[in-house]
Amino acid sequence: MAIPKETIFEVVRNVYPDFDTYEHRNQLSIIVPKDKIIEVAKELRDNPATSFELLIDVTAIDWLKKKSDRFEVVYILYSVKNTERLRIKVPVSEKKPSLPSVTTVWEAANWYERETFDMYGIIFEGHPGLRRFYMPEDYVDPESGEPIYPLRKDFPLMGIPDSLPLPPYPEKYGELK
Repeated sequence: MAIPKETIFEVVRNVYPDFDTYEHRNQLSIIVPKDKIIEVAKELRDNPATSFELLIDVTAIDWLKKKSDRFEVVYILYSVKNTERLRIKVPVSEKKPSLPSVTTVWEAANWYERETFDMYGIIFEGHPGLRRFYMPEDYVDPESGEPIYPLRKDFPLMGIPDSLPLPPYPEKYGELK
């Protein structure tokens, strides 16, 4: 049974009355500031009217040209009881891309937050073991020594030359028959 939007709004208003919403193709997103993410997440999980007990994914969006908050961290939630999905979006600035970890709310956030950190460089404060997920720990720009994040929009399309050793390609040199 689907949860009426008004019920979701009412539950979120209990914690943070000034939230914003966004709806695209009947998919609802709640937009909250980073200092309210833990409270809103706990309320959406624990309130019997919503019961968003599953965290399906955590990812980010890089709005490179946006003036205020370059990134948006997106939490995709699911309620088994109500067979309903919901997105929580949290704007994050480019200057200090960080927000509290939700691993205390959903244990599954552990790996998702690590992946988002590795690909976008967003720091999840209070995470139990925040480190790179796919890329080596020392994945940095060879010229500047700064860490680089492959899913940021300013990452070079063809990658950074000599930043990662590539395996040999025998087919490239005619060694395979």
